[in-house]
Amino acid sequence: MATVSTSQLLNWLQQYFDKEQVELVVVGEPRQNDGTPSENYARVQQFIGSFEKKFPLIPITTYDERFTSVLAHQAMIDGGLKKKARQNKALVDEISATIILQDFLQQRK
Repeated sequence: MATVSTSQLLNWLQQYFDKEQVELVVVGEPRQNDGTPSENYARVQQFIGSFEKKFPLIPITTYDERFTSVLAHQAMIDGGLKKKARQNKALVDEISATIILQDFLQQRK
């Protein structure tokens, strides 16, 4: 996993797709606790539109990302990471992305 800035994401994905065969891209869908879209929802939808234009042959789907940051922080605590390390947003995002992918794959079984 890697954390990539939003402005570089489509270019990074192009380079990744040039090297790796990809069946599907899973994107976290930001939702409030009650299931309604969060403030970042529109940005994710905009990204999906850009992705579909640039990579029309690669399917993309969303997966509810509620509580993944909480689970990521708990995993960091369980792993013995110090408070300063747990404040690293990039690391939290990477762990959250891993949780999203694991949950998505488990539900597909």
